[in-house]
Amino acid sequence: MRAMAVSSPALDRALGDIVGREHLLSDAAALEVHAVDGVRPRWVARPSAVEQISRALALASAEGLAVAPRGSGSSLSLGNAPGRLDLVLDLGRMQRIIEYVPEDMVGTAEAGLSLGALGAQLAARGQMLALDPIGGASRSVGGVLACHASGPLRVRYGTGRDLLLGVRFVQADGTVTWGGSRVVKSVSGYDVPKLLVGSLGTLGVIAEATVRLHPLPPARGSWVVSTPSHAIAADCLAALLASTLEPDRLAVLNAEASKLVGVDGARAALLVSFGSVAEAVASQGAALERLAKEHRAGAAPVAAESWAQLAPALSGPVKLKLACEPRRLLHWLAELEREAAGGRLTVSAVGQGGHGVLEASLTGPLTARGLATRVLAPLRHELGREGGSLVVERAPVELKAELEPWGPISPELFAIHGRVKQAFDPTRVLNPGRFAGRL
Repeated sequence: MRAMAVSSPALDRALGDIVGREHLLSDAAALEVHAVDGVRPRWVARPSAVEQISRALALASAEGLAVAPRGSGSSLSLGNAPGRLDLVLDLGRMQRIIEYVPEDMVGTAEAGLSLGALGAQLAARGQMLALDPIGGASRSVGGVLACHASGPLRVRYGTGRDLLLGVRFVQADGTVTWGGSRVVKSVSGYDVPKLLVGSLGTLGVIAEATVRLHPLPPARGSWVVSTPSHAIAADCLAALLASTLEPDRLAVLNAEASKLVGVDGARAALLVSFGSVAEAVASQGAALERLAKEHRAGAAPVAAESWAQLAPALSGPVKLKLACEPRRLLHWLAELEREAAGGRLTVSAVGQGGHGVLEASLTGPLTARGLATRVLAPLRHELGREGGSLVVERAPVELKAELEPWGPISPELFAIHGRVKQAFDPTRVLNPGRFAGRL
């Protein structure tokens, strides 16, 4: 039998006792900053330890509170608006490196630590965590994993699912659980780390992550391949991936995004970097220039800072993420630009060459009807025929309320998602309504 619900003042006191009165926020300004798609919580709690997350979730579960975990706050617009929201767990105080064994190239960090801060500490030992979502230095480790964000380094090192060895997380009822490396207890029958990556905090709150590290290359060099058409860009990309060259970063840029790295007049471009000893970097760069010339394109060195300059490419009011067959990436870039042009929208896009992921931001006369009929519906229909998808990752609240951010989901897949949600969060405490199918 469920215990009698306690009053709001009593909940306020109980949450304050858990995280400390100064770290429980309920003023209007703080609640507005921590709102999710316009839905304001009643409280914002800022825990500093796994045990505090556990106690807060146990209380929330007992009292029927809806909870949203938060990292840096950079991806709060991802997903549906929450069906309800009482408490935001802001993990920004949890920024420690728990364990680091350089000899084993493994580290464990708290979820609130930013990628930039972690990278600075690892670089002192000549190592790195190879996760680099565009503009992601300020994003938290836990948030990047929960959103399954990746970037140009994926071409060599893979995604968070590939790099995550183990995770310490808190279940909706407050139970602290290990999954993967250093397993003490796990949720029977599930590969927990892989489930939590991309789950948007709907299955558990990531508190600590144990990750595989890689050596920082002794030297790096970057080049941009400029092309006059999508077809030639596709040929250059296919030739690069089929060659013996070994880029450690690879991005496909459309005309708008290309301007950010100093390329004007190209219809599409490839931004490529090689990481190795200096002689190998120079040799591969020269080979890339020859490859580009053979395919009627041009290649030239660019500054290392070019990679950091890509963030504005995805800063528009609407952000989409397309997943497609890798060899069709340039085709879908052209289709996106064509559909957007019909609605007088400007597209700025960055793709992950070799992996069929295209991120794009849209600016212009944006309306829900225009987006749905001119962009989302035709692209989703055609992508779906190839097994692809289109997700609206960011949009103004008034637009997103009339759109389906995740796109259509088959009854079979929805049933699987529902069973997993039921196993991890049967009372729908964590981010209710935000995931696909409004789970």
